[in-house]
Amino acid sequence: MFTTTSTKTSFLERLTESTPIVTDGSIAAELAERGFTEFPPCLYNSKQSVLIEDIHRAFMDAGAELLQSNTEHANRLTLERYGFADKVYEVNRTGVWIARYAAQRRAFVAGVVGPVGKFLTPLGAMNREDVREAFVQQITALADGGADVLMLKSFIDVEELEIAIDAAKFVAPDLPIIAQKTFPEDGAVLATSFPADVAQRLVSKGVSVIGTNGTVGPQRMMDILKHFRANGTPLCSQPDVGIPTLVDGKAIFNAEPEYVAQAVKRLVEAGARIVGCEGGCTVAHTRAIAEAVRDAAIGSHKPEIKVSAHHEPEIALGSPTQFFENLGKKTLTTVELDVPRGLDLSSILEGAAYLKENGIDAVNISDGARARLRMSSIAISQIVQAQVGIECLAHLACRDRNMIGLQSEVLGAHAMGVKNILAVTGDPTQIGDFPYATSVYDVDSIGLIRALGQMNQGKDLMGNPIGGKTQFCIACACNPSAYDLDREARRLEEKAAQGAHVAFSQPVFDEETLTRFLERIKHIPINIMLGVIPLRSARHADFLHHEVPGMYIPDWVRSRIHNANAEGGLEAATREGITLAVDFLRKAKTMIQGVYLMPPFKKYSMAVEIIQQL
Repeated sequence: MFTTTSTKTSFLERLTESTPIVTDGSIAAELAERGFTEFPPCLYNSKQSVLIEDIHRAFMDAGAELLQSNTEHANRLTLERYGFADKVYEVNRTGVWIARYAAQRRAFVAGVVGPVGKFLTPLGAMNREDVREAFVQQITALADGGADVLMLKSFIDVEELEIAIDAAKFVAPDLPIIAQKTFPEDGAVLATSFPADVAQRLVSKGVSVIGTNGTVGPQRMMDILKHFRANGTPLCSQPDVGIPTLVDGKAIFNAEPEYVAQAVKRLVEAGARIVGCEGGCTVAHTRAIAEAVRDAAIGSHKPEIKVSAHHEPEIALGSPTQFFENLGKKTLTTVELDVPRGLDLSSILEGAAYLKENGIDAVNISDGARARLRMSSIAISQIVQAQVGIECLAHLACRDRNMIGLQSEVLGAHAMGVKNILAVTGDPTQIGDFPYATSVYDVDSIGLIRALGQMNQGKDLMGNPIGGKTQFCIACACNPSAYDLDREARRLEEKAAQGAHVAFSQPVFDEETLTRFLERIKHIPINIMLGVIPLRSARHADFLHHEVPGMYIPDWVRSRIHNANAEGGLEAATREGITLAVDFLRKAKTMIQGVYLMPPFKKYSMAVEIIQQL
């Protein structure tokens, strides 16, 4: 059915001509118009090949000269989420064949590659080599299908786009590459040098065409395009027709074809050689675009470039915390406060005031430990700092917020002066007060640490500028008693690499465990705050050892607490717990940068007594 065809000129030759190249629009939009809404749309390449061919031909008849294969979501890592990982070659090669058969020498065919749909480590779980292999597999099929050009589009992460470029050059070094980055709908970001920085990175990869697609409408696309133009590389511009309205989960685009066409014409005049639209772009939109740009002069208008802020601002937002300034300079002390249920913070404020009076450097505020409902750790920290004047280490769990919410939360925390953040993955909701609530985990603690580290460099997780450099002291957790100490060390190494300054350990009760752990992580440049729980009774020791995950109390320690409890009751056991903690810390304090005490049952006096005896 599918025969090999070729156009009279090559794609690169056509690119040098004086008239713009119009792409087709959204196959998904045209499928939806016909009542086909299955995702990913590339599955219709095999199930409804004639329908896809008809859509391609309709776009071409409307004036499209570059047909995009229906393969944007057809990489293995995306298809396997829908149970079609074994269809990669079939779906991609067939996608190119269908477009070529529709083209019949009247149009070029672009083999389309999109992102895998998940973030790379450490932000997400995607290993870079796995992503590269997925792109190699997909591009092999597209090249075998006879694509005239490869179009890499809709990439949010520039690093992932660069991986795709490298895969394309490895598989098909002679095929031209169009590399496109998707930008957010954010005028403040687009007015900075960030788009120009991205353009330069793409140019340095040696691609044939650079550009942007999706997300922003035609007017916002102009802000991006003017930055891309400065590099002199041919440009491709494919905005969405506008911002959709969601009605019952369906995207409704209101932009009329005439409006979109005139806006796209201005993109040609600003320098775009390849133009079209993405989200919501129907055959009617493409027809209007083709008519509007027929006589448009490429690059006839040079829009003014105004950069409001540098992508990597030198300005620091405020000053570092005292806790951060003292790391490595003195043996720091912190105590965890017991966060109560409800609205009454009197015990928190009283405990913080008592600890400040007794020389404790900072207090730890947990974030819904054990997935229990408690007031926001950021809110409590701000209140304590404002009313008591002691610095807080606000724990922040990844369980309850997606990556947008987490970043919003820490930006707000910084604005309120809460700059010591301890990133934790968080306990799953099913063990807590609301077992049917959703655990988010867009990122784990390493991803959150990366976000904080990026903000300290003046960027968000995607590299967008935030207007200045934050001054976060980034803390993380570690477990010296972990069953798999090698894995624990690897994770701590990654946390340090992503920007963590200090690690707060899970409770340790003996010198042997601590020494073994410190020896294993001696190559990692990070400060250690040693976690210690002063044991209060035999029952307390048994509960921690047997019922709390990750907790290990040596037999000899539990034996001493049991003996004291049996001989002198609760008071004797408590005294023995304090003695054990003091003896341990006297041996350990030369090996660590600070002490993190977790006294039971709001017995903050135990923490103070221990510190005073060191």
